[in-house]
Amino acid sequence: MTEFATLHTRWLDMLAKERRASPKTVEAYGRDLAQFLRFCVETGLAHRCEDLAQLAPTDLRAFLAARREAGIGNRSLGRQIAALRSFARFLEREIGLRCEALFAIQAPKAPRSLPRPVAPLPARALCDTELIEDGVRAPWLATRDAAVLALLYGCGLRISEALSLRGRDLATLAEGRLTILGKGGRMRVVPVLSQVLERVHQYVAQCPYVVKPDEPIFRGARGGPLSTRIIQATMARLRGALGLPVSATPHALRHAFATHLLVRGGDLRAIQELLGHASLSTTQVYTAVDTHRLLDAYRNAHPRA
Repeated sequence: MTEFATLHTRWLDMLAKERRASPKTVEAYGRDLAQFLRFCVETGLAHRCEDLAQLAPTDLRAFLAARREAGIGNRSLGRQIAALRSFARFLEREIGLRCEALFAIQAPKAPRSLPRPVAPLPARALCDTELIEDGVRAPWLATRDAAVLALLYGCGLRISEALSLRGRDLATLAEGRLTILGKGGRMRVVPVLSQVLERVHQYVAQCPYVVKPDEPIFRGARGGPLSTRIIQATMARLRGALGLPVSATPHALRHAFATHLLVRGGDLRAIQELLGHASLSTTQVYTAVDTHRLLDAYRNAHPRA
């Protein structure tokens, strides 16, 4: 098991440094591999790395069956297989060990759920400082939350991307653009609407903490980096005020950005660039959202529907 642990650590280090995988991906992949290696040891299938090369597809199916019995769905199983194949490629590159069984099985198909964007009117309302103000917290905190939500809806940022903005980004922000380092280390430039710029400037003017070039723009009440949980809590409170479903999360504002652009005639390839998607197929899911909306309108309005 010591040999497994050493290679496990080296592989995760490679994912983080060479592949520039996100911390959450590294954590999930590390957990997936640990579960598989523990299964191999407990069932006697493998005690050393060399034993992995002797595994048969039936052994992998037994592992997947055990995970299903534990209540794991197809999406998580698919990710687990992806993690194991990544580890197998790492073993082949590092020690010349080929694990054929890991490439012989097919990942289960996961149902592709459609994004659930916030509608245009409530999306704009969610960026309203007066609505966010609760009369309990300091006023600058409501201005801060409005600025963050405006970046999610107005620029299509992920919440992690918005909260990772630094003081040096204010210069390009004033020019109406932002350079974002997104998932997978992909860089993109997004335009900034005047309304979004105004929200951020209002926050910076009211923030009691000096925003230095290498420090986060958005701060918590005590001056530390703003936590995603604070924005999620604000969104949960606003859902109640506006009567929105539980699907109205901060990330749903990013979905709203893409969907509303598409509805207004935005080019799919341009939307892909703005979102920072590596593949156009990822962006194409929003066309299904728009089709679903049109069908709903048809069913509700057509006299023969």
